[in-house]
Amino acid sequence: MLRMFGPGTKDTPADLNCAGAELSKAVWIDLIEPTREEERLVEQLIGTNVPTREEMQEIEPSSRLYQRNGATFMTVSVLYGVHGRKPSTDPISFILTRDRLVTIRYVDPAPFVTFSQNCRAEESLAEDPLAVLVHILEAIVDRLADEFEETGRDLEAISGHIFERKTRRERRNPELHYEALMLRIGAAGRLIARARESSVSTGRMLSFLAAQDQVTAQPAEQRQLQSIAEDLRALGDHSNFLAENLNFLLDASLGMISLEQNLVMKIFSVVAVVLMPPTLIAGIYGMNFRHMPELSWVGGYPWAVGLMLASAILPYLFARRRGWL
Repeated sequence: MLRMFGPGTKDTPADLNCAGAELSKAVWIDLIEPTREEERLVEQLIGTNVPTREEMQEIEPSSRLYQRNGATFMTVSVLYGVHGRKPSTDPISFILTRDRLVTIRYVDPAPFVTFSQNCRAEESLAEDPLAVLVHILEAIVDRLADEFEETGRDLEAISGHIFERKTRRERRNPELHYEALMLRIGAAGRLIARARESSVSTGRMLSFLAAQDQVTAQPAEQRQLQSIAEDLRALGDHSNFLAENLNFLLDASLGMISLEQNLVMKIFSVVAVVLMPPTLIAGIYGMNFRHMPELSWVGGYPWAVGLMLASAILPYLFARRRGWL
């Protein structure tokens, strides 16, 4: 799909049969899962090749940040899929020329959705290609900040559930309780990892972009890029704090699970001790010796039963008094 933004462009995706004249007016050309025909049309307009999906997925900086034929090529990993609880990153390429900005992407992350809607509502946002790029980067960083804030609140809730003062009986199914906590910790860890990956990739792109002549010639956009870079550095410090907190909560959860397991083993041990004396007494009176005085005694059966009960109750009371149960 090929979309165009700028003064006088249409809101609907471009029709390849009659898009040539309108493309020349576009300041921002957005390619979403482009076909080969759409790529050729854009390549003819900007005078250079559009990177393929395979080229975009390369991770070395020399393949992501470079200049060719007077155009600046930049590829950044952008976070997406957070609302679907499957956060991931996908490369998005930017081609910045003197007259226009071209984006190539195969996902539709929230920053692009929001900014494209703003461009349709206010055409002045898409009058300069560098300004459009700066606005998109700002939207990406704002989205990362929102996700870090949401993750921080989630970690606070997880911490409250781990360290809440409730007995095992009050929790009801503590095994399921800790299983749900571990799943939430894993989801938060995955989101933090993907967000940090996007943050690092965006920071590299900002450093490369700030050194380009097209940026140094426009002080206003250069100051905005510096502000975005400072925000990214602050997010990096915050993400380190969240990662450390996440590791602490993971260790705490594993420790609480070990305590629950130790409690179960302690109960089994006490029960075994309680049942051991009655078993011994029952074994003694179950022997088939010829001469046993209690066999002919009328009170032998009550005596044996009472002795077994007493030998079970006394260890139980002792365990309760010591706090083992």
